[in-house]
Parts: sequence; C-alpha cells; structure tokens
Amino acid sequence: MEAHPSYQALAHVLPKYPHAAGCLFQAYNDILLVQQWSDVKVIDLEGVSRAGITGKKPKTDMILHVVPCSLAETLSFSWCVLYHSNPSDIIRPEPRLKTAFTQLSDPPEIYLAITSDDASIVYYKLSRGIVKPQI
Repeated sequence: MEAHPSYQALAHVLPKYPHAAGCLFQAYNDILLVQQWSDVKVIDLEGVSRAGITGKKPKTDMILHVVPCSLAETLSFSWCVLYHSNPSDIIRPEPRLKTAFTQLSDPPEIYLAITSDDASIVYYKLSRGIVKPQI
C-alpha cells in the first residue's frame, strides 16, 4: 500500500485507524481515480475512529461527504444519524460523535462507501428526514 501513489494523501490517517484503512484506501482511490472527483480531501473523524472523504463530483460545485466502512462492520442506527441530530430530536448522540460529524460542516447528506473483500464498493446515501426519491 505504501508504494501506491495515493498513499501520501492517506498517510496521516491510515496508521491511526488500521481497522478502517482498507475501506478508506479503496474508497479514496475509487473517488479520485475512477469517478474523478475534484478537490478531494481526507478528514480525520476522531470521534468515530476513522477518516472521511470530501470532494466534488465532475461538473458540480456541491461538496459531498463520504464515510468509508466495510461490509463486514456493524454500524448502529444512532451512529448513522449522528450528524443529523439537533436538540429537538428524540435520539441524542454522544457528544464526542456529534463533534466528529460536525467536522463535515453539518452536511444535509452523507454517503457511506461500503466496501467488500472482492473490491466492490456501494455508495449508500443518508439524508435528513424523509426524502422523496427522484423520478
């Protein structure tokens, strides 16, 4: 992994979160090299012990936020909705986790980049509230 050209952009977080290193490496390379996003950055999300990725899809100006995870991981519902929480919500996130997602500038949506051992990757969009699907 250290010999790969993208390692330098990830070097500050890969050793810090070895349990999430593989999915971060896979998602980062997919976003940067395959999907060709621009302004791609890696953000350290200490509260959830992993790193996130931000960037822009081609031909858009909207900054998107991606949190890589493995298909083998178990994520709780509260973990997934942390960044949506506000004082009027019934579910109260732990303060350390809310702080982690605040680093993502409180986006209206995030994408989970779910990776598997066979190198496939699926992006699952998490949005605030109930969102009507596009037709």
